[in-house]
Amino acid sequence: MAVAVVGPDGIVASRGDRTRPFDLASVTKLLTAFACLVAVEEGTLALDEPAGPPGATVRHLLAHAAGLGFDGGVLAGPGQRRTYSNASFELLADHLTQAAGMPGDRYVHEAVVEALGLGSTEVVGRSLAAGARSTVDDLSRFATELLAPTLIARSTLAEATTVQFPGLAGILPGFGRLDPNDWGLGFECRDHKVPHWTGTRCSPATFGHFGAAGTFLWVDPVAESALVTLTDEPFGEWSHRAWPELGDAVLAVGGH
Repeated sequence: MAVAVVGPDGIVASRGDRTRPFDLASVTKLLTAFACLVAVEEGTLALDEPAGPPGATVRHLLAHAAGLGFDGGVLAGPGQRRTYSNASFELLADHLTQAAGMPGDRYVHEAVVEALGLGSTEVVGRSLAAGARSTVDDLSRFATELLAPTLIARSTLAEATTVQFPGLAGILPGFGRLDPNDWGLGFECRDHKVPHWTGTRCSPATFGHFGAAGTFLWVDPVAESALVTLTDEPFGEWSHRAWPELGDAVLAVGGH
């Protein structure tokens, strides 16, 4: 296990080997989503252009609102339900490949990994839904970018961390059905969800993602703090107890 508390200027406290690579599982989606935001700003993608199943757009795919099941198959029409889906991000990777004229994993590598100097992060040749590997040092640098973006405009990040298709109910994996199950553009929005994997002290503006590999990254812009946690212990009941307790403990002492 390796953990870091991050502020606008970088890591302010840590425990464990910050240079050891871990599987990110679905925390990978944060890197992919951020690369898509870069692509939107440079004109490679448009959020409301068609992508995925009929009637769906890039925005639907990023927000888990395209109606696709976890591993594929159509469960609902676009914009009707929050259906958390790895398949949505695989389709998004295919769409990015076509739009950019280069493999989607290579685009994410160049637009995010190289641009931020994340030298120990692996995305090339890996699933853009759940296949990346990284270290606490690298993800902390990424968290700093999410607190004070330099690669994209603050307004773009603000849109990405604002609820898309408000009011949609759906399953938050590992926690059950939530109504609403709010999501931004690849970033899960905490809002007022109960139960939740972030701490009870986290503001409703908190956003981030967790993964089945026992990994998570959340950013609380109100507290100007982020928390990065990587483990080799798969997500389970322990996560329900430990993650919120850790988040609350960090914020109880002032975050950064």
